[in-house]
Amino acid sequence: MNNYVEIAIKNNQIDPENYKKYNVKRGLRNEDGSGVLVGLTTIGDVHGYIMDENEKVPVEGRLRYRGIDVRDIVEGFQSQGRYGFEEVIYLLIFGQLPNKKEFAYFSKTLGEYRALPKGFTEDMILNTPSHNIMNKLARSVLAHYSFDDKADDFSIENILKQSIALISRFPTIVAHSYQAKSHYYDHNSLYIHTPDPELSTAENFLMLIRPDKQYTKLEAELLDLLLVLHAEHGGGNNSAFTIHVVSSTLTDTYSAIAAGIGSLKGDRHGGANIKVHQMFCDIKENIKDWTSDSEIRDYLIKMLNKEVYDKSGLIYGLGHAVYTISDPRAVLLKKKAEMLARETGMLEEYRLYEKVEAIGLEALREIRNISMPMSANVDFYSGFVYRMLNIPTDLYTPLFAIARISGWCAHRIEELVKGGKIMRPAFKSVASPKPYLPLGERM
Repeated sequence: MNNYVEIAIKNNQIDPENYKKYNVKRGLRNEDGSGVLVGLTTIGDVHGYIMDENEKVPVEGRLRYRGIDVRDIVEGFQSQGRYGFEEVIYLLIFGQLPNKKEFAYFSKTLGEYRALPKGFTEDMILNTPSHNIMNKLARSVLAHYSFDDKADDFSIENILKQSIALISRFPTIVAHSYQAKSHYYDHNSLYIHTPDPELSTAENFLMLIRPDKQYTKLEAELLDLLLVLHAEHGGGNNSAFTIHVVSSTLTDTYSAIAAGIGSLKGDRHGGANIKVHQMFCDIKENIKDWTSDSEIRDYLIKMLNKEVYDKSGLIYGLGHAVYTISDPRAVLLKKKAEMLARETGMLEEYRLYEKVEAIGLEALREIRNISMPMSANVDFYSGFVYRMLNIPTDLYTPLFAIARISGWCAHRIEELVKGGKIMRPAFKSVASPKPYLPLGERM
Protein backbone atom coordinates (compact mmCIF):
# COMPACT_ATOMS: atom_id res chain seq x y z
CA MET A 1 0.00 0.00 0.00
CA ASN A 2 2.89 2.37 0.75
CA ASN A 3 3.96 2.13 -2.89
CA TYR A 4 0.49 3.19 -4.02
CA VAL A 5 0.61 6.15 -1.65
CA GLU A 6 3.94 7.28 -3.09
CA ILE A 7 2.61 6.93 -6.65
CA ALA A 8 -0.53 8.91 -5.82
CA ILE A 9 1.47 11.71 -4.19
CA LYS A 10 4.03 11.82 -7.01
CA ASN A 11 1.41 12.05 -9.76
CA ASN A 12 -0.58 14.81 -8.08
CA GLN A 13 2.22 17.32 -7.57
CA ILE A 14 1.97 20.72 -9.27
CA ASP A 15 4.93 23.08 -9.50
CA PRO A 16 4.12 26.10 -7.26
CA GLU A 17 5.67 28.38 -9.89
CA ASN A 18 2.84 27.50 -12.28
CA TYR A 19 0.38 29.26 -10.00
CA LYS A 20 2.31 32.48 -10.42
CA LYS A 21 2.87 31.89 -14.14
CA TYR A 22 -0.85 31.55 -14.88
CA ASN A 23 -1.97 34.08 -12.22
CA VAL A 24 -4.06 31.51 -10.37
CA LYS A 25 -6.02 32.94 -7.45
CA ARG A 26 -5.27 30.14 -4.97
CA GLY A 27 -8.01 29.80 -2.39
CA LEU A 28 -9.93 32.35 -4.49
CA ARG A 29 -7.76 35.01 -2.84
CA ASN A 30 -6.06 38.02 -4.41
CA GLU A 31 -2.39 38.81 -3.76
CA ASP A 32 -3.34 41.18 -0.92
CA GLY A 33 -5.35 38.45 0.82
CA SER A 34 -8.75 39.82 -0.13
CA GLY A 35 -11.32 37.49 -1.65
CA VAL A 36 -11.90 37.26 -5.40
CA LEU A 37 -15.29 38.79 -6.18
CA VAL A 38 -17.44 35.96 -7.57
CA GLY A 39 -20.97 37.00 -6.62
CA LEU A 40 -23.36 39.49 -5.10
CA THR A 41 -25.60 39.04 -2.05
CA THR A 42 -28.06 40.99 0.10
CA ILE A 43 -27.92 38.55 3.01
CA GLY A 44 -24.72 39.09 4.99
CA ASP A 45 -22.05 41.80 4.95
CA VAL A 46 -18.66 41.18 6.57
CA HIS A 47 -16.53 44.32 6.82
CA GLY A 48 -13.07 44.64 8.38
CA TYR A 49 -11.13 47.06 6.21
CA ILE A 50 -11.46 49.52 3.35
CA MET A 51 -9.28 49.80 0.25
CA ASP A 52 -7.60 53.18 -0.33
CA GLU A 53 -5.35 53.44 -3.38
CA ASN A 54 -4.92 49.66 -3.45
CA GLU A 55 -3.95 49.50 0.22
CA LYS A 56 -5.89 47.97 3.10
CA VAL A 57 -6.99 50.46 5.72
CA PRO A 58 -8.11 48.72 8.95
CA VAL A 59 -11.49 49.63 10.46
CA GLU A 60 -13.59 48.32 13.34
CA GLY A 61 -15.22 45.04 12.37
CA ARG A 62 -18.84 45.14 11.26
CA LEU A 63 -21.29 42.33 10.56
CA ARG A 64 -24.69 43.06 9.04
CA TYR A 65 -27.64 40.74 8.49
CA ARG A 66 -29.80 42.01 5.62
CA GLY A 67 -28.27 45.45 6.14
CA ILE A 68 -28.85 45.59 9.91
CA ASP A 69 -25.81 45.72 12.20
CA VAL A 70 -25.67 42.57 14.33
CA ARG A 71 -24.80 44.73 17.36
CA ASP A 72 -28.12 46.55 16.98
CA ILE A 73 -29.95 43.25 16.58
CA VAL A 74 -28.41 41.86 19.78
CA GLU A 75 -29.04 45.08 21.72
CA GLY A 76 -32.63 45.06 20.46
CA PHE A 77 -33.72 41.63 21.69
CA GLN A 78 -31.54 41.52 24.79
CA SER A 79 -32.85 44.90 26.03
CA GLN A 80 -36.35 43.39 25.90
CA GLY A 81 -35.31 40.20 27.69
CA ARG A 82 -36.08 38.06 24.62
CA TYR A 83 -34.23 35.31 22.80
CA GLY A 84 -33.07 36.49 19.38
CA PHE A 85 -32.21 33.51 17.20
CA GLU A 86 -35.75 32.92 15.91
CA GLU A 87 -36.02 36.58 14.90
CA VAL A 88 -32.68 36.32 13.07
CA ILE A 89 -33.85 33.22 11.20
CA TYR A 90 -36.88 35.16 9.94
CA LEU A 91 -34.71 38.14 8.99
CA LEU A 92 -32.23 36.04 7.02
CA ILE A 93 -34.83 33.91 5.22
CA PHE A 94 -37.38 36.60 4.36
CA GLY A 95 -35.12 39.65 4.20
CA GLN A 96 -36.94 41.81 6.73
CA LEU A 97 -37.76 41.87 10.45
CA PRO A 98 -41.14 40.39 11.42
CA ASN A 99 -43.89 42.34 13.15
CA LYS A 100 -45.49 40.89 16.29
CA LYS A 101 -48.10 38.87 14.41
CA GLU A 102 -45.60 37.52 11.89
CA PHE A 103 -43.11 36.66 14.63
CA ALA A 104 -45.71 34.81 16.72
CA TYR A 105 -46.84 32.76 13.71
CA PHE A 106 -43.27 32.01 12.63
CA SER A 107 -42.22 30.94 16.14
CA LYS A 108 -45.25 28.66 16.31
CA THR A 109 -44.33 27.14 12.95
CA LEU A 110 -40.75 26.48 14.06
CA GLY A 111 -42.09 24.80 17.20
CA GLU A 112 -44.40 22.53 15.21
CA TYR A 113 -41.55 21.32 13.00
CA ARG A 114 -39.06 20.54 15.80
CA ALA A 115 -40.15 16.91 16.21
CA LEU A 116 -38.60 14.49 13.72
CA PRO A 117 -40.76 12.34 11.40
CA LYS A 118 -42.30 9.26 13.02
CA GLY A 119 -39.71 6.52 13.48
CA PHE A 120 -36.84 8.74 12.25
CA THR A 121 -34.87 8.76 15.53
CA GLU A 122 -35.11 4.98 15.88
CA ASP A 123 -34.48 4.04 12.24
CA MET A 124 -32.07 6.73 11.05
CA ILE A 125 -30.17 7.67 14.22
CA LEU A 126 -30.27 4.98 16.92
CA ASN A 127 -29.97 2.03 14.52
CA THR A 128 -26.98 3.55 12.69
CA PRO A 129 -25.10 5.75 15.19
CA SER A 130 -21.90 7.56 14.24
CA HIS A 131 -18.95 8.60 16.37
CA ASN A 132 -18.98 11.92 14.48
CA ILE A 133 -22.12 14.03 14.94
CA MET A 134 -21.52 16.09 11.77
CA ASN A 135 -21.42 12.86 9.76
CA LYS A 136 -24.69 11.75 11.35
CA LEU A 137 -26.25 15.16 10.71
CA ALA A 138 -25.39 15.03 7.00
CA ARG A 139 -26.77 11.51 6.66
CA SER A 140 -29.94 12.50 8.48
CA VAL A 141 -30.47 15.49 6.20
CA LEU A 142 -30.06 13.30 3.12
CA ALA A 143 -32.50 10.79 4.63
CA HIS A 144 -35.15 13.53 4.77
CA TYR A 145 -35.36 13.27 0.98
CA SER A 146 -37.13 9.92 1.39
CA PHE A 147 -39.66 11.44 3.78
CA ASP A 148 -40.59 14.30 1.43
CA ASP A 149 -43.13 13.70 -1.37
CA LYS A 150 -42.08 17.02 -2.94
CA ALA A 151 -38.32 16.66 -2.51
CA ASP A 152 -37.64 17.83 -6.10
CA ASP A 153 -40.24 20.61 -6.18
CA PHE A 154 -38.22 23.78 -6.85
CA SER A 155 -41.00 26.29 -6.22
CA ILE A 156 -39.92 28.92 -3.71
CA GLU A 157 -42.96 28.06 -1.58
CA ASN A 158 -41.80 24.45 -1.26
CA ILE A 159 -38.15 25.37 -0.69
CA LEU A 160 -39.22 27.74 2.09
CA LYS A 161 -41.16 24.89 3.68
CA GLN A 162 -38.18 22.52 3.38
CA SER A 163 -35.83 25.16 4.77
CA ILE A 164 -37.95 26.00 7.81
CA ALA A 165 -38.44 22.31 8.58
CA LEU A 166 -34.68 21.61 8.46
CA ILE A 167 -33.82 24.71 10.51
CA SER A 168 -36.32 23.59 13.14
CA ARG A 169 -35.13 19.98 13.21
CA PHE A 170 -31.37 20.50 13.25
CA PRO A 171 -31.19 20.85 17.08
CA THR A 172 -33.25 17.67 17.53
CA ILE A 173 -31.17 15.69 15.03
CA VAL A 174 -27.93 16.85 16.64
CA ALA A 175 -29.12 16.20 20.21
CA HIS A 176 -30.44 12.71 19.40
CA SER A 177 -27.31 11.90 17.40
CA TYR A 178 -25.16 12.95 20.33
CA GLN A 179 -27.17 10.79 22.74
CA ALA A 180 -26.76 7.82 20.39
CA LYS A 181 -23.02 8.42 20.13
CA SER A 182 -22.71 8.83 23.91
CA HIS A 183 -24.59 5.59 24.50
CA TYR A 184 -23.20 3.28 21.83
CA TYR A 185 -19.62 4.57 21.68
CA ASP A 186 -19.01 6.00 25.18
CA HIS A 187 -21.24 3.48 27.03
CA ASN A 188 -23.33 6.10 28.85
CA SER A 189 -27.03 5.93 29.60
CA LEU A 190 -29.33 6.83 26.70
CA TYR A 191 -31.58 9.87 27.08
CA ILE A 192 -33.97 10.69 24.25
CA HIS A 193 -36.16 13.68 25.10
CA THR A 194 -38.97 15.12 23.00
CA PRO A 195 -38.53 18.74 21.87
CA ASP A 196 -40.89 21.30 23.40
CA PRO A 197 -42.63 23.45 20.74
CA GLU A 198 -43.02 26.29 23.26
CA LEU A 199 -39.29 26.66 23.94
CA SER A 200 -36.71 28.62 21.96
CA THR A 201 -34.01 26.88 19.92
CA ALA A 202 -31.40 27.48 22.64
CA GLU A 203 -33.68 26.25 25.43
CA ASN A 204 -34.68 23.17 23.47
CA PHE A 205 -31.09 22.21 22.73
CA LEU A 206 -29.95 22.48 26.34
CA MET A 207 -33.00 20.51 27.45
CA LEU A 208 -32.43 17.80 24.83
CA ILE A 209 -28.77 17.11 25.65
CA ARG A 210 -29.10 17.06 29.45
CA PRO A 211 -30.35 14.00 31.33
CA ASP A 212 -32.35 16.15 33.79
CA LYS A 213 -33.48 18.66 31.12
CA GLN A 214 -32.39 21.53 33.40
CA TYR A 215 -30.70 24.81 32.40
CA THR A 216 -30.48 28.36 33.72
CA LYS A 217 -31.81 31.51 32.08
CA LEU A 218 -28.26 32.86 31.62
CA GLU A 219 -27.11 29.61 29.99
CA ALA A 220 -29.97 29.77 27.48
CA GLU A 221 -29.31 33.48 26.81
CA LEU A 222 -25.64 32.83 26.12
CA LEU A 223 -26.29 29.89 23.80
CA ASP A 224 -28.93 31.97 22.02
CA LEU A 225 -26.34 34.72 21.50
CA LEU A 226 -23.86 32.20 20.08
CA LEU A 227 -26.50 31.00 17.61
CA VAL A 228 -27.24 34.57 16.55
CA LEU A 229 -23.54 35.37 16.04
CA HIS A 230 -22.91 32.22 13.98
CA ALA A 231 -26.07 32.39 11.86
CA GLU A 232 -24.54 34.11 8.84
CA HIS A 233 -21.19 35.43 7.65
CA GLY A 234 -21.54 36.53 4.04
CA GLY A 235 -21.59 34.54 0.82
CA GLY A 236 -17.84 34.08 0.61
CA ASN A 237 -17.27 31.81 3.61
CA ASN A 238 -16.60 28.25 2.49
CA SER A 239 -19.89 26.62 3.47
CA ALA A 240 -22.12 29.46 2.16
CA PHE A 241 -20.13 29.46 -1.09
CA THR A 242 -20.61 25.69 -1.24
CA ILE A 243 -24.38 26.20 -0.93
CA HIS A 244 -24.29 28.66 -3.85
CA VAL A 245 -22.16 26.34 -5.99
CA VAL A 246 -24.25 23.23 -5.36
CA SER A 247 -27.59 25.06 -5.58
CA SER A 248 -26.55 26.51 -8.96
CA THR A 249 -26.74 22.96 -10.37
CA LEU A 250 -30.47 22.83 -9.46
CA THR A 251 -30.03 19.93 -7.08
CA ASP A 252 -32.50 19.32 -4.24
CA THR A 253 -32.50 21.14 -0.90
CA TYR A 254 -31.33 18.13 1.10
CA SER A 255 -28.30 17.50 -1.14
CA ALA A 256 -27.34 21.19 -1.01
CA ILE A 257 -27.57 21.44 2.78
CA ALA A 258 -25.65 18.16 3.22
CA ALA A 259 -22.87 19.67 1.08
CA GLY A 260 -22.79 22.70 3.38
CA ILE A 261 -22.44 20.39 6.38
CA GLY A 262 -19.54 18.63 4.69
CA SER A 263 -17.80 21.98 4.21
CA LEU A 264 -18.40 23.13 7.78
CA LYS A 265 -17.11 19.82 9.18
CA GLY A 266 -13.53 20.66 8.15
CA ASP A 267 -11.01 21.88 10.71
CA ARG A 268 -10.24 24.93 8.59
CA HIS A 269 -13.86 26.07 8.85
CA GLY A 270 -16.26 24.85 11.54
CA GLY A 271 -13.69 23.03 13.65
CA ALA A 272 -11.69 26.13 14.56
CA ASN A 273 -13.14 26.55 18.06
CA ILE A 274 -12.12 22.98 18.90
CA LYS A 275 -8.55 23.91 17.95
CA VAL A 276 -8.71 26.83 20.41
CA HIS A 277 -10.10 24.57 23.13
CA GLN A 278 -7.35 21.99 22.62
CA MET A 279 -4.70 24.71 22.61
CA PHE A 280 -5.91 26.07 25.94
CA CYS A 281 -5.88 22.59 27.46
CA ASP A 282 -2.17 22.54 26.61
CA ILE A 283 -1.59 26.08 27.90
CA LYS A 284 -3.26 25.32 31.23
CA GLU A 285 -1.08 22.25 31.65
CA ASN A 286 2.18 24.02 30.89
CA ILE A 287 1.73 27.45 32.46
CA LYS A 288 1.94 27.19 36.24
CA ASP A 289 1.05 30.78 37.13
CA TRP A 290 -1.96 31.94 35.10
CA THR A 291 -1.47 35.51 36.36
CA SER A 292 2.15 35.78 35.16
CA ASP A 293 2.42 37.85 31.98
CA SER A 294 6.05 36.85 31.50
CA GLU A 295 5.38 33.12 31.81
CA ILE A 296 2.44 33.34 29.39
CA ARG A 297 4.49 35.40 26.95
CA ASP A 298 7.44 32.97 27.04
CA TYR A 299 5.19 30.01 26.27
CA LEU A 300 3.29 31.79 23.48
CA ILE A 301 6.57 32.77 21.82
CA LYS A 302 7.64 29.11 21.95
CA MET A 303 4.33 28.25 20.25
CA LEU A 304 4.97 30.80 17.52
CA ASN A 305 8.48 29.40 17.06
CA LYS A 306 7.04 25.88 16.62
CA GLU A 307 8.79 24.58 19.74
CA VAL A 308 5.75 23.47 21.78
CA TYR A 309 2.16 22.25 21.53
CA ASP A 310 1.34 21.08 17.96
CA LYS A 311 4.36 22.94 16.50
CA SER A 312 2.18 24.62 13.88
CA GLY A 313 3.47 28.08 14.75
CA LEU A 314 -0.12 29.26 15.29
CA ILE A 315 -2.04 30.77 18.18
CA TYR A 316 -5.52 29.57 17.32
CA GLY A 317 -8.35 32.08 17.54
CA LEU A 318 -6.22 35.15 16.87
CA GLY A 319 -6.59 36.94 13.54
CA HIS A 320 -9.18 36.71 10.78
CA ALA A 321 -9.27 36.73 6.98
CA VAL A 322 -11.44 39.89 6.91
CA TYR A 323 -11.63 41.48 10.36
CA THR A 324 -8.65 43.57 11.47
CA ILE A 325 -9.16 45.89 14.44
CA SER A 326 -11.99 43.80 15.89
CA ASP A 327 -14.35 40.91 15.26
CA PRO A 328 -17.79 42.21 16.33
CA ARG A 329 -18.92 38.69 17.20
CA ALA A 330 -16.01 38.22 19.61
CA VAL A 331 -16.68 41.62 21.21
CA LEU A 332 -20.33 40.73 21.90
CA LEU A 333 -19.55 37.19 23.08
CA LYS A 334 -16.69 38.22 25.37
CA LYS A 335 -18.92 40.55 27.37
CA LYS A 336 -21.55 37.86 27.99
CA ALA A 337 -18.89 35.20 28.64
CA GLU A 338 -17.55 37.15 31.60
CA MET A 339 -21.01 37.13 33.18
CA LEU A 340 -21.26 33.34 32.91
CA ALA A 341 -17.67 32.92 34.15
CA ARG A 342 -18.64 34.76 37.33
CA GLU A 343 -21.75 32.62 37.75
CA THR A 344 -19.90 29.32 37.19
CA GLY A 345 -16.80 30.12 39.23
CA MET A 346 -14.52 30.14 36.17
CA LEU A 347 -13.44 33.77 36.32
CA GLU A 348 -9.77 32.84 36.85
CA GLU A 349 -9.76 30.88 33.60
CA TYR A 350 -11.58 33.69 31.81
CA ARG A 351 -8.79 36.08 32.90
CA LEU A 352 -6.28 33.62 31.41
CA TYR A 353 -8.10 33.86 28.08
CA GLU A 354 -7.93 37.66 28.29
CA LYS A 355 -4.20 37.55 28.94
CA VAL A 356 -3.49 35.08 26.13
CA GLU A 357 -5.50 37.30 23.79
CA ALA A 358 -3.61 40.49 24.67
CA ILE A 359 -0.13 38.97 25.01
CA GLY A 360 -0.61 36.68 22.00
CA LEU A 361 -1.55 39.54 19.69
CA GLU A 362 1.49 41.51 20.87
CA ALA A 363 3.77 38.50 20.35
CA LEU A 364 2.34 37.87 16.88
CA ARG A 365 3.09 41.43 15.78
CA GLU A 366 6.61 41.14 17.14
CA ILE A 367 7.57 37.65 15.92
CA ARG A 368 5.79 37.80 12.55
CA ASN A 369 6.57 41.49 12.01
CA ILE A 370 2.87 42.19 11.30
CA SER A 371 1.93 45.83 10.85
CA MET A 372 -1.77 45.29 10.12
CA PRO A 373 -3.94 45.34 13.29
CA MET A 374 -5.17 41.94 14.48
CA SER A 375 -7.82 40.84 16.95
CA ALA A 376 -9.30 37.75 18.51
CA ASN A 377 -12.00 36.13 16.38
CA VAL A 378 -15.25 34.59 17.63
CA ASP A 379 -13.68 31.11 17.89
CA PHE A 380 -11.29 32.34 20.57
CA TYR A 381 -14.07 32.58 23.18
CA SER A 382 -16.81 30.32 21.80
CA GLY A 383 -15.15 27.06 22.87
CA PHE A 384 -14.69 28.43 26.40
CA VAL A 385 -18.35 29.41 26.50
CA TYR A 386 -19.43 25.94 25.34
CA ARG A 387 -17.32 24.42 28.11
CA MET A 388 -18.89 26.70 30.72
CA LEU A 389 -22.24 25.48 29.43
CA ASN A 390 -21.04 21.87 29.95
CA ILE A 391 -21.45 21.19 26.25
CA PRO A 392 -19.17 18.33 25.08
CA THR A 393 -16.60 19.07 22.36
CA ASP A 394 -18.44 16.59 20.11
CA LEU A 395 -21.15 19.25 19.81
CA TYR A 396 -19.06 22.37 19.11
CA THR A 397 -19.15 22.13 15.31
CA PRO A 398 -22.72 20.73 15.15
CA LEU A 399 -23.86 23.78 17.13
CA PHE A 400 -22.21 25.93 14.48
CA ALA A 401 -24.33 24.05 11.90
CA ILE A 402 -27.51 24.56 13.94
CA ALA A 403 -26.88 28.31 13.71
CA ARG A 404 -25.51 28.50 10.17
CA ILE A 405 -28.25 26.52 8.41
CA SER A 406 -30.41 29.66 8.59
CA GLY A 407 -27.80 31.52 6.53
CA TRP A 408 -27.34 28.55 4.21
CA CYS A 409 -31.05 28.37 3.44
CA ALA A 410 -31.14 32.12 2.81
CA HIS A 411 -28.23 31.81 0.35
CA ARG A 412 -29.87 28.85 -1.39
CA ILE A 413 -33.09 30.79 -1.90
CA GLU A 414 -31.13 33.79 -3.16
CA GLU A 415 -29.24 31.62 -5.65
CA LEU A 416 -32.46 30.13 -7.03
CA VAL A 417 -34.43 33.38 -7.12
CA LYS A 418 -31.75 35.31 -9.02
CA GLY A 419 -31.62 32.54 -11.62
CA GLY A 420 -27.86 32.50 -12.03
CA LYS A 421 -25.80 30.21 -14.22
CA ILE A 422 -24.25 26.99 -12.99
CA MET A 423 -20.93 27.88 -11.36
CA ARG A 424 -17.99 26.59 -13.35
CA PRO A 425 -14.65 28.33 -12.76
CA ALA A 426 -11.67 27.41 -14.93
CA PHE A 427 -8.86 25.01 -14.07
CA LYS A 428 -5.92 24.97 -16.50
CA SER A 429 -4.30 21.63 -17.17
CA VAL A 430 -0.51 21.67 -16.83
CA ALA A 431 -0.07 17.96 -17.57
CA SER A 432 2.32 17.04 -20.40
CA PRO A 433 0.94 14.91 -23.28
CA LYS A 434 1.78 11.21 -22.90
CA PRO A 435 1.29 8.19 -25.18
CA TYR A 436 -0.92 5.27 -24.23
CA LEU A 437 1.25 2.22 -23.55
CA PRO A 438 -0.11 -1.32 -23.97
CA LEU A 439 -0.36 -3.19 -20.68
CA GLY A 440 2.58 -5.47 -21.40
CA GLU A 441 4.96 -2.59 -22.13
CA ARG A 442 4.41 -0.74 -18.86
CA MET A 443 7.14 -0.82 -16.24
